[in-house]
Amino acid sequence: MIVQTAYQTDHGGGTPLHDTDLLTRASWVDAAYACIQIQRGKATGNIRALRCRVCLQHYLVRVGRSVERHCGKVVFLGLLLLSLCCVGLKTATLDTKIEDLWVEDGGRLSRELKYVVSHLGEGSGTTNELVLQLPKVSGTNVLTVQSLLLHLEALKTATRVVVDLFGISWTFRHICNTASLPSFGENDFFNSILHNLEACLIITPLDCFWEGSKLLGPDSDVTIPFVGHKVKWTNLNPKEILQQIGASFSSLDIEEVLDRAGISSAYQEKPCLNPHDPECPTTAPNYLSKKIPDVAAVVNGGCSGFATKFMHWEEDLILGGIKKSRSGTITRAEALLSMVQLMGELDLYEFYKDDYSVRGIGWNQNSSRQILEAWQRSFTQEVEKTVLTQNSTQDYSVYSFSLTNLVDILEQFSQPSILRVVIGYVFMLIYACLTLMKLNDTVQSHAAVGVAGVLLTALSVAAGLGICSVVGVKFNASTTKIIPFLAMGLGVNDVFVIAHTYSQLSQSGIELREQTGECLKRTGVTILLTSFGNSSAFAVAAIIPIPAMRAFCLQCAIVTLFHMASILLVYPAIMSLDLKRQREQRIDLFCCFKRVTLTGDVNVPLPDICSSQPALGSRNHLADGRQGRVVHHTVTFTEPDGSHPATSLAAANSTRFASRSIDMSSPSHSTTSSSQCLASAESDSCCQCMTLCCQRVVRWSLSRFARNVYGPCLQQTPVKVVVICLFLICLVAGIVGTVRIRDGLDLTDIVPRFTKEHKFLEGQSKYFGFYNFFAVTQDNFDYASAKNQELMHSYHKAFQRVDKIIKSESGILPDFWLQSFKLWLLEIQKAFDQDVADRRIVQNGSFANSSSSGRLGYKLIVQTGKYDDPVDRKRVADGRLVDSKGIIFPPAFYIYLTAWTSNDPMGYAMSQAIFRPKPREWIFDDSDLKIQIPRSQPLQYAQLAFYLHDLGDTQSITATIKEIRNICDTFSDKGLPNFPSGIIFTYWEQYINLRFFLMLALISVLAAEFIVITIVLVNPWAAVIVVVVMAMVVVELFGFMGLFSIKLNAIPAVILIVTVGVSLQFIIYITMGFLTSTGSRNRRMVLALEHFFAPIFHGAVSTLVGIVMLCESEFHFIFKYFFVVLSAMVIVGMGNGLVLIPVVLSVIGPNAEVIPANDADQLPPPSPKPPSRPRADGERRPRCPMGKRGLQRMQPVDPMSTITEESSQYSSAISVDIVPEVVIKTSKRGRSPTVTFTTASSSVSGIETQDDKDICSSESHCCSCSRMRSHSHPVTESTMLPSNQQVTRIVATTRVKVEVHTPGPGVVSYLPEYKSKKRKRQDPVNASGITSPSQSSSSSEL
Repeated sequence: MIVQTAYQTDHGGGTPLHDTDLLTRASWVDAAYACIQIQRGKATGNIRALRCRVCLQHYLVRVGRSVERHCGKVVFLGLLLLSLCCVGLKTATLDTKIEDLWVEDGGRLSRELKYVVSHLGEGSGTTNELVLQLPKVSGTNVLTVQSLLLHLEALKTATRVVVDLFGISWTFRHICNTASLPSFGENDFFNSILHNLEACLIITPLDCFWEGSKLLGPDSDVTIPFVGHKVKWTNLNPKEILQQIGASFSSLDIEEVLDRAGISSAYQEKPCLNPHDPECPTTAPNYLSKKIPDVAAVVNGGCSGFATKFMHWEEDLILGGIKKSRSGTITRAEALLSMVQLMGELDLYEFYKDDYSVRGIGWNQNSSRQILEAWQRSFTQEVEKTVLTQNSTQDYSVYSFSLTNLVDILEQFSQPSILRVVIGYVFMLIYACLTLMKLNDTVQSHAAVGVAGVLLTALSVAAGLGICSVVGVKFNASTTKIIPFLAMGLGVNDVFVIAHTYSQLSQSGIELREQTGECLKRTGVTILLTSFGNSSAFAVAAIIPIPAMRAFCLQCAIVTLFHMASILLVYPAIMSLDLKRQREQRIDLFCCFKRVTLTGDVNVPLPDICSSQPALGSRNHLADGRQGRVVHHTVTFTEPDGSHPATSLAAANSTRFASRSIDMSSPSHSTTSSSQCLASAESDSCCQCMTLCCQRVVRWSLSRFARNVYGPCLQQTPVKVVVICLFLICLVAGIVGTVRIRDGLDLTDIVPRFTKEHKFLEGQSKYFGFYNFFAVTQDNFDYASAKNQELMHSYHKAFQRVDKIIKSESGILPDFWLQSFKLWLLEIQKAFDQDVADRRIVQNGSFANSSSSGRLGYKLIVQTGKYDDPVDRKRVADGRLVDSKGIIFPPAFYIYLTAWTSNDPMGYAMSQAIFRPKPREWIFDDSDLKIQIPRSQPLQYAQLAFYLHDLGDTQSITATIKEIRNICDTFSDKGLPNFPSGIIFTYWEQYINLRFFLMLALISVLAAEFIVITIVLVNPWAAVIVVVVMAMVVVELFGFMGLFSIKLNAIPAVILIVTVGVSLQFIIYITMGFLTSTGSRNRRMVLALEHFFAPIFHGAVSTLVGIVMLCESEFHFIFKYFFVVLSAMVIVGMGNGLVLIPVVLSVIGPNAEVIPANDADQLPPPSPKPPSRPRADGERRPRCPMGKRGLQRMQPVDPMSTITEESSQYSSAISVDIVPEVVIKTSKRGRSPTVTFTTASSSVSGIETQDDKDICSSESHCCSCSRMRSHSHPVTESTMLPSNQQVTRIVATTRVKVEVHTPGPGVVSYLPEYKSKKRKRQDPVNASGITSPSQSSSSSEL
């Protein structure tokens, strides 16, 4: 009863009873009617799915009717709310930090990064500015004097960069990372000299030559007392200066301090690249000979700075493309690399925070960051300018690069390309406009509806992203580059489906005010299914702990919900406004203008005069011989006595009737069908014929192709076999490609080609692949114990196995902080032992002639490390700073650490240890009589520095990461808490677990889609087929990327997740069309394709049109990873949706939701209720059980609806000629009477035939008739009729005259039980379509 009530309520003004979709696709058109047929035993089916559909359709119809009544208000409020949500985009933040995007939230790497920041602070460490020199011709040797001199000029330019910020000129020396020289206690004289000579740290192959000193400065000459000249590093010889001032300051033992740092003659004994340089020192090896040095021989084994003990640059660090002889000496190289080190923003801030020069500018860490970024940008610009001026005739190219360049590139890449998105949407607007436009009928055209749908989709995307910004979901490259086109793909398909259905309903005869509700009833369920399915899938995928993927999935889910709300509420209101435009006969896209007709009265649309087949019966029984009439098949039933005939239109796709010509002179007619013809009174022009032909091509080509060519082709068994085999091959290829796909994202991919940044990254990756990393040791570890000291040495030694770590020429790793600490103590111990042996140091103290190192050793060795007894002079006799096993004396470990970090600053700085908490400061001073040394706090953070090379691709980087991780995990199990830290782990460790998280996301999305589809369709088998095909789409796209060398990284991973949602749009519509159709699997497949082929194809093509602008991006990455992958996604999805899924459904598809009894191809049509008889005077109007509103929704019922339940043997063949007339009359004629009737020369308004269907074929649909207006100028015609004929003239409310020529009584015999059976079947829905015997004429709206 509930279903029946819903059917009556919704059907009151909805689907016409003669709508063939109601019979062949009942659950799609009206699930309530399908339920009623199942309840009456006329069909079987999935009653649970239908009941669910009835409920959804009932509410959708109510929503549609409410929207139609208040369409203007809905549009205004909808657009207002969406616009208000768009305001949230002002709060959008674009996140470009890799550690914030692709580091697993709460994972190991995230915890490690937080640990580093908590101990070192944000922005700590140093930054490297790189200068790379490459030959213009590949293979050219760069180890030449000319090449190195060019390299020198580029570096000199870089070190002269000055930026003006905050009213201060910031030079290179202000912000560079300096090599700390030894301190001489409280001797301010020498400390000030050394401060002026402090050199910026530059790692360069020029350090092998004297010219390397030109990069160290200082900017102005330094005056040293007792030295006859001013000094710079170009003429500074520390040994010579010490000899000159040694007599006056011999007590300071400066030479001993410098020897510990390896500072001797600095650059004065190195060869000059240009021996003719006036400043070339006389001590240079080639000064006298003036010979050009052998560059390859000099750089063999690496280069050293002015402090040879700590500044040694291995050859792999500064030379690329090295070629060596059999003896192992360098013969040539193809690249030079120099690194200029700057302070980090935190170090720069702390260095100047107490300086008087920055007190008035609000100095903070943000100020230091701005200075560094401005300087780095000027650095790259100045180097480029210098190279352009110096390198006009050179054979080499010099490129510079900095971390700021990389950040700028990532930020530029992440910025939304608004122009491209707008152009893409404009292209899609044009396509939608052309697709839905009707050139021959500007009123019935729906181009404005398509344009409005595209604009509404764009607005809903912006509104959804605005809400995401308000709730705190950050934007990233995935958001700005993918979501606009994802929404285009997901939204436009729905727009085309609902617009396609709306276009069909405009020709169905449904009242205009009911079309909105009817359109929502038919399409709303599928839109709800796809929208809720996709939003649920994206929401489930948000469980992935990768922040970028999580943010993207949440944004997709929110945008999908906004699109669903817009397409189900606002878009129907827009269609309702378009319906009002049609009622007022206004032109599409130009609604301010009304259509102008040629006659000034009505517009004459084109009948089907261009058909190659003439109307049936036009040769034999049409008196005036008019051609090109619109022909309808009809069925006429009479009583046994031959009186009171009832005529109805046959079903549009009925195959029970055969059409043939009728000879009206024959006394009887045994044909099973007749035809009616609508024609204009005047002949039609060739121009109108051509217009109609163009209309067929533009509007119905895809539907005709799907119904007449494509669908029948797929029905063939060989074609099915070929399709299945083809897609199995694609699946296998996808699996192969999935195995072959490589992980990674090269930096060269995200940098525009043919730029200096791209060339630098390409050369750096090819020749060096240089990166650094740190092995961090944590707290909860006793560094002082002997066991743990041995464990630290084993830990450092374990990295010897990593091939990519740069080692010395002998294959040994550089010393780490504990080794440098131990070596410093051993040198102190050696000097102390020598003084003790020479009796310059005794148990009670030292003498003046003892060495500075011996006296420092005395203070160190008497330390006990005990709080109650800190000093023990007895240890002078047998105490050791470092024992024979290399273990530092554990009780005094942190006391010795204080002395080392304070008195050997260069050793501590070059070890890059960075202790936290910072060790206490204690500078050795001979004048200080205190022996006790302060103890530093136990270490919670320390690091070991390593340099990596030859990491040119992601595979080598990830392999190195795994190798390093294994070492760290092994020692963590041994009790040493540690982890690696560096840019390679932040940027590339994501690829180690990327596949796992991607598979997790895909499984989650597919599972969510399966659950939603199963719940809505109540058909698990259909859900299984849909999900399996979607999984095939993902595998095929995955394999496509592998076969076409597209690497798996964050962007393709996100697109693969998106593929599930996009493929659902292609697959679910065909599946829904298949489930809701009746007949065999093959027939249901064709019906599904006939209805959905066009909108799916248009949606896919419009998406491709929208993303075509991406191919013009200057970023090759956007073309390769966005345009190519997105295009492949659409093409693969469309191929599976329009080719594979129809074949699969036709072979193993689920049963139809409604199966007619006796395996018929369609349900029995509902018979209309008989028209109410005229009320007599004074008779009261009967009350309507449905109420006044229900009565208002009821339409006049067509008494000429098709009756196909009866067998054809009970019908007589007639010919019905429908012509305009103004008189209604019924009469019986005798023998050969002459029937005279009056007609008006009228024009027909709004006739639209379904051109893609052959009107006279046995499977033709009934043509729709429209209103006709009569004119003056009556014309009298006479027709001779045979005897025993009854002539019935019916004037419909559309003022159409129908002449029915029916055989006389007794010509067609009836079975006696026919009328009784039909009367028994009558019910409140009026399943019977037989007219009352007493009824001889009626009015109906055709």
